[in-house]
Amino acid sequence: INCTPPAMDDFPRDLFTEEERAAGAVVLHIVASLYLFLALALVCDKYFVPAVERICKALNMSNDVAGATFMAAATSAPELFVNVIGTFITEGDIGIGTIVGSAVFNILAVAACCGIGAGMVVPLHWWPLTRDCMAYGVTVTILICIIHDERVEWYEAMVLVMLYTVYIAVMYWDKKIQKCARRGLHTNEHPDEETADNSTHASTNKDLTRQPQHASNMDPGELRICDLPTQNGNVKASLENEQTTQEQQEIGLWAVVSFPYKKGWLRKIAWLIVLPIHTVFLVTIPDCEKPRFNKWFPLTFLMCIIWIGTLSYQVAWMITIVGDTLRIPDSVMGITFLAAGTSVPEAVSSVIVAKQGHGSMGISNSLGSNTFDILLCLGLPWLIKASFLPTSAGHHYVGINSRGLEYSAISLLSTLLMLYIAFAANKFKLDSKVGHTCLIMYLGFLILATLIELNVFFTVNLPTCGR
Repeated sequence: INCTPPAMDDFPRDLFTEEERAAGAVVLHIVASLYLFLALALVCDKYFVPAVERICKALNMSNDVAGATFMAAATSAPELFVNVIGTFITEGDIGIGTIVGSAVFNILAVAACCGIGAGMVVPLHWWPLTRDCMAYGVTVTILICIIHDERVEWYEAMVLVMLYTVYIAVMYWDKKIQKCARRGLHTNEHPDEETADNSTHASTNKDLTRQPQHASNMDPGELRICDLPTQNGNVKASLENEQTTQEQQEIGLWAVVSFPYKKGWLRKIAWLIVLPIHTVFLVTIPDCEKPRFNKWFPLTFLMCIIWIGTLSYQVAWMITIVGDTLRIPDSVMGITFLAAGTSVPEAVSSVIVAKQGHGSMGISNSLGSNTFDILLCLGLPWLIKASFLPTSAGHHYVGINSRGLEYSAISLLSTLLMLYIAFAANKFKLDSKVGHTCLIMYLGFLILATLIELNVFFTVNLPTCGR
């Protein structure tokens, strides 16, 4: 076959014809995609992450293992579901394209946002960055070797999943490894710096997405519109806190539907936009952070999985339609639009914690999330597909349509190296200079990866088959 079957045919028929989409209806699909990204961010941040935190406490898991497992799954859920859709439904490159693209976004764009958005010089700690860069570098190298022949055998996918258990073990024994590394390098660090390293390590990977909501210098209403903001954002006395909690519990629905009359017009527009999302989630998902539902976290977890799966399917559907209309390959849409959309919540939360001086936490969170994305978000669906649902009998592998993704993964490895060199050259300080450097590198990657996928240099994508 000298063409690639259109991924759009694996989704339900669109309401608009191809001519109507080309005439301008595709704009509606782009707007719908952006709205679905917003819904994904809200369900992950407000409901899924708290439910996962409760599960970790119920299972009495350490911060290290919880961060590398449940917390990683919590905020990487969109990438996982998009790759499940790409592997089992469309059998295209939208899943791996999204994960490679979001990986570069997490490495460079998050560092750029932290460096430029923090507005100050943020000190970084060398150990978490070195550890996570090494772990991620090994992971990407293995990925490049696996997709080199444009197919993923079942045993190669199993290697990725097994490496994830090794990654958890490394996180679990991190403090001992860190002591050995310090002794080996004879570093003369201050005790408070080592303590900061350990605190960063304890919160690494996915735990940081909860930081914005608990930041003491923020109005809770800023990020959580459905919660009642306290006056001037100050913490009240305990008696008053209990009273506020009861009020929130009693008039939770009213808090969502009450119009912010005293706020600016931007806040009013934002309230109108997110009102339908908040209302639907309020009715369908029990909020386990409220006293009334604090023991309902298993149901919260289950409902979040259902919603994230549904929203991810709709996002992949809309993005596929947009790409098909504009004649853009799935891999390009994954690397650019879909990757940025699924990673924006992490970028925003990273900037917030960077402003609080926790730069290492933001960068380590991004790198740890990338390791999870490749080892489990790619490895697990590939293993299930190749082992139990092969495309044809006796062929236990998953095919990769685009050869360009290998070059994108190689450039991903080079961006990781450049990022570490940039931090080391700047004496592990995150400032606007490093931020602007990372931004330029990210734009360079996007341009190069897109040109490769569009067959500008050499043929990597076969044309889409005619309908």
